[in-house]
Amino acid sequence: MREGWPEIPYLPWRDTCSALHLYTQIVGKYRLARTPWVNHSWHATLYPNARGLTTGLVPDRSGGIEVSFDLIDHQLVGACTDGRKTSFALGPMSVAAFHSQFLELIRAIGGTPELDGSPNEIPDGVPFAEDRVERPYDADAVNRFFRALVSISGVFQTFRTAYLGKVSPVHLFWGSFDLAVTRFSGRRAPLHPGGIPSLPDDVTREAYSHEVSSAGFWPGGGSVDFPAFYSYAYPAPAGFGDAQVAPEAAYFDKTLGEFLLPYDAVRQTADPEAALLAFLESTYRAAAQSAGWDVAALECSIGEPRRPRPL
Repeated sequence: MREGWPEIPYLPWRDTCSALHLYTQIVGKYRLARTPWVNHSWHATLYPNARGLTTGLVPDRSGGIEVSFDLIDHQLVGACTDGRKTSFALGPMSVAAFHSQFLELIRAIGGTPELDGSPNEIPDGVPFAEDRVERPYDADAVNRFFRALVSISGVFQTFRTAYLGKVSPVHLFWGSFDLAVTRFSGRRAPLHPGGIPSLPDDVTREAYSHEVSSAGFWPGGGSVDFPAFYSYAYPAPAGFGDAQVAPEAAYFDKTLGEFLLPYDAVRQTADPEAALLAFLESTYRAAAQSAGWDVAALECSIGEPRRPRPL
């Protein structure tokens, strides 16, 4: 099996994954606290980079700060535009210890060490500074997760190029800990009912202000105890869940109201990229056709290096 699609079974690294999820929330909340609001909360996300995950450049009083999870050398790295840089090791620790070290890291490079101190989208979440339970850190599992993200992100980026309408970046939402890409029809959506645990309803409603077809990847968690790709539509049009999608291993989960495709079903195929792209395209098609999107005006051919989009 190619190195780009490693095994990442959820249960063996569940506790490490939970810890990493909370660490990304702490870093993401720093970006959220300093960055002007962008529609659908795009200003708060993290992005895959060459070594892990990054905030990109965050506006702060010293010019700008970037915070990165180095998931190769297993460090959290902070860098300021004035040249200051510092880091600390990622390893077994409590969430409270990570939180404390992170605030000190931001302070050391001239940033503003202020952020909301409670988890989002986690039922009964413990405030970061009070979560003193020792968490494991399985470095090998974390690195395999990162390598999977790199491969998945490449396919998501390709899928993103075939759309003329509004489309999100490929980014990681630290609230639900999923890598996602979203296409928009351009039409308003009905007011979202809200009700997501530990997430203000006004944030949810702004995020779903317009019709979407959204796809992404979870490492596992909640009712899904395996790594999986997902695809959903909001609002969900009639007949969406009955659509035939590819590849054969994909199915509609009625409880979640989403199509799911196990990561292993993709990893084990002869062409994982083609299998994942088929899932993205067919589930988007199911949403767009069921909801009557103006697909002729929204779609284009997949982008190619050095070739302008043909008109």
